[in-house]
Amino acid sequence: MQPFDRIDDPVKLRRLVQAILILDAELHLPVVLRRIIEEAVDLVDAQYGALGVLTEDGRALDQFLTVGLNNEEEQAIGPRPTGRGVLGTLIADDKPLRLANIATSPDSFGTPAHHPTMTSFLGVPVRVHGEVYGNLYLTNKTTAEEFSKDDEELVLALAMAAGIAIENARLHGLVRDRALTEDRDRIARDLHDSVIQRLFAIGLSLQGTARLVERPEAVMRIGEAIDKLDETIRQLRKAIFDIELTINKEGLHPKVLDLVHELRPVLGLYPQVSFSGPVDKVVTGQLSEEVLAVLREALTNVGKHARATQVVIMIAAGEELRLVVADDGDGMGDVTAAGLGLKNLRQRAERLGGSVELGTSREGGTRLTWHVPLGTVEAGAGPAA
Repeated sequence: MQPFDRIDDPVKLRRLVQAILILDAELHLPVVLRRIIEEAVDLVDAQYGALGVLTEDGRALDQFLTVGLNNEEEQAIGPRPTGRGVLGTLIADDKPLRLANIATSPDSFGTPAHHPTMTSFLGVPVRVHGEVYGNLYLTNKTTAEEFSKDDEELVLALAMAAGIAIENARLHGLVRDRALTEDRDRIARDLHDSVIQRLFAIGLSLQGTARLVERPEAVMRIGEAIDKLDETIRQLRKAIFDIELTINKEGLHPKVLDLVHELRPVLGLYPQVSFSGPVDKVVTGQLSEEVLAVLREALTNVGKHARATQVVIMIAAGEELRLVVADDGDGMGDVTAAGLGLKNLRQRAERLGGSVELGTSREGGTRLTWHVPLGTVEAGAGPAA
């Protein structure tokens, strides 16, 4: 028989239904937890109420929320009792517990600190999907000397509804987080694909206009505006990286962003990064490590030798994996220089059946293309020497 079936008093049953509807209306977990205590206190005329949320192993308290205590009493109990005494009894044996005519000892509420005197006690477990999520504690019934069996049934019924409300709030939180992630992704794309491109186009237009202006002060002002646009673009790219770093932590995509973020001091700028094709699905395991090693080497070379003001990274997955790093720096120069690390990049590509090409970027700097066929990485392959 369910707790609801054991409640005969229509007034109490109606009040219970009201409490359940109040819980059902809340979707923010911290609010739900506090409402559970408030409704339980009101339902059975308790002076004090608390909800102890258990740790994952179910052996101790992770959170301890209270209702009815003043500031001094809250400080006496502390933010999280140790879970001994009366609290520990309910944690160890997840069954309802009613006590009457009890005397408070320093350890009876699970904490050595002084706490309000308890004259009566009612505790019930709160379950979510059959597992104990926490325990609801009520003390000092104000309209009688002790809590009754009916009170126990009321709180058990409320605890059952509370478990559903907690799960709903948790699911809502997951959905909300997913929506926020999708919003961040959309905002990052919009900033990159629209706003930055427009600002860049405005900057180019101003550069062209400056050549048509004769007054030196006007040319100077245009130059200052271009500098401000460049700084705005850099700040927007940093914002995009900060957004993207919070979106997804699995796959090659976030690892590349993490690496670029790490190498920011070496480069002195934030590169423009783009992905094409199912990169996160097909570039995994050892191949993912190879790509990151190649990208690290290429970006380090740019930072050390190119004196670039703009770097573009493109990673595409189709019939082959293609990594392109282009800059607007000093150009290729002596490509045989030992410091460029090209031999290492070429060995990595050839070992996987691919190759490396160096050319001139559209901006006059260097364009490095590293490409290998997909599906050729052996499980036991290690990095090139």
